[in-house]
Amino acid sequence: MLRIHNTLLRDKQVFAPIEPGLVRMYVCGMTVYDYCHLGHARVLVVFDMVARWLRASGYRVVYVRNITDIDDKIIRRAQENGETIRALTDRYIAYMHEDAAALGVQKPDHEPRATRYVAAMQRMIGALEKSGYAYVASNRDVCYSVRKFEGYGRLSGKSLEDLRAGERVDVAEGKHDPLDFVLWKHAKAGEPDEAKWESPWGSGRPGWHIECSAMGSELLGPHFDIHGGGQDLQFPHHENEIAQSEGAHGCRFVNYWMHNGFVRVDDEKMSKSLGNFFTIREVLKQYDAEVVRFFILRAHYRSPLNYSDAHLDDARGALTRLYTALKGTAADAAGVDWSEPHATRFRQAMDDDFSTPEAIAVLFELANEVNRTQSTRAAGQLKALAGVLGLLEREPVAYLQGAPAAGEGLDVAGIESRIEARLAAKQARNYAEADRIRAELLRGGIVLEDKPGGATEWRRA
Repeated sequence: MLRIHNTLLRDKQVFAPIEPGLVRMYVCGMTVYDYCHLGHARVLVVFDMVARWLRASGYRVVYVRNITDIDDKIIRRAQENGETIRALTDRYIAYMHEDAAALGVQKPDHEPRATRYVAAMQRMIGALEKSGYAYVASNRDVCYSVRKFEGYGRLSGKSLEDLRAGERVDVAEGKHDPLDFVLWKHAKAGEPDEAKWESPWGSGRPGWHIECSAMGSELLGPHFDIHGGGQDLQFPHHENEIAQSEGAHGCRFVNYWMHNGFVRVDDEKMSKSLGNFFTIREVLKQYDAEVVRFFILRAHYRSPLNYSDAHLDDARGALTRLYTALKGTAADAAGVDWSEPHATRFRQAMDDDFSTPEAIAVLFELANEVNRTQSTRAAGQLKALAGVLGLLEREPVAYLQGAPAAGEGLDVAGIESRIEARLAAKQARNYAEADRIRAELLRGGIVLEDKPGGATEWRRA
C-alpha cells in the first residue's frame, strides 16, 4: 500500500487516487532562458522515478510537466542576446530535452508551454475577478486579493501576520495589500510585441503563478491527485496556485503535494549568487549520466542532496559494483518476480514514500547473491528491479568500458594497445614492465582483471 508524504498535512498518507486506477500528476518544470542545473536535474529524475513507480504499481498515469517560456528573465535575456523570445526558448527547451534524455528521464505525457495557454489563463483570471478574488490595481495590473482566500498559508505553514511582517513591497505597485500577487501584468514600454497579448484588462502578459493553475486544470481537471516540484516552490508559488485554483473553481485543487529537497554544495544551497552553481552539462563532462541519476536516487527525494566530487565518485564506484555483478552472469529476461523476497522488500521500500535508498540497498543484496551464486534468476531480478528506477539498462560491458570523462584516460584502442604490450611483456618474462603498464593504466582510471586461461578484461575505475 503506497504512502506519500503530503506537504499540506506534513505527514505520510495512504495514496488513494480520485479515480481508481488513474493518477493525474502535475510537476512544475523549467523556466527556459539558460542551461538546466543540478537542481533541475533532481526535479526531473525524482518525478520520473515517481511516475515509473506508479506505473509499475499498475496505475495509468497522466503526467504533466510544464515549461515557462515567458517571464521577465526570458524577456531580458532575449533582449541582451538580440534575438526573439521564441528563438531563445526553443533553443533552451532543446537543451533541456537533451539533458533529460541523458539522465534517463522519460518524456511526460504532456509538456505544455505557458505561451500556448494564455487564453486559459485569461479565463481563470476572469473567473477570479467575477468571484471577487481579483481586482485591477492602480498601475493596471490585475492582482489576487490574498486576504479574501480563507486558509492562505496552509501549505507553507505561514500565517498572514507572519507574512505581512516579513514582506517588503513597494507601495507604488498599486496593490490593495502588500501580500497580493499579480495575475496579469500590464504591458510596459519597451517590451517586445511577442511578450504581449490582448486581454479584457488591456495589452499585457500573465503573471508566473497563474500559468500552472491554468495549465494544470486544462490538462488534468480542476481537482487532481499529485502536484510536485522543488522545495523552493512551496512558497509562494504553490501557495498561490492553491489560492487561484480553489478561488476560481470552488473545489479542492490537489490531494497530495510533493516537494523534493534542495541540492546543497558544502552545506549551502546551490545558487548562482554564491558561485556554487553547476549545470547538468558541466557535470556530465566529468561523470557518466547514469552515475548522476544513481547519485540523485541514492538519497531520499525529500532530504537535502549534498553535491561534491567525492559523493559522485562514491556513486560511480557503487554503480560499477552493480554492473560488475551482472557482467559475468547472463540475466534471466523474465522480468520482475514480485513474489520473490528481494522484490517484496523493494516494493515495501518504494511504497514507503518512494524510499529509493532502501530500494537500492535491496539491489546490492541481489548483487551479492549474483556474485556468490552466479544465479541467472538473481541477475534477472537485479536488472529488472533496477530498471524500475531507470538503472542498469545498458549492457554491463558497455557501461564498464564507457567513454572516458573529459580529459581522463585513453580511448578503447589505446587501452587495448597497452594490454597487448603488457601481454607481450609477460610472455617475455619481463614482469616489471607488465606491472608498470598495469600501474600506468590504473593511474589513467583503467582497472585490469586477469582471467583464467590468460585473458585480460578491463573496466574504467
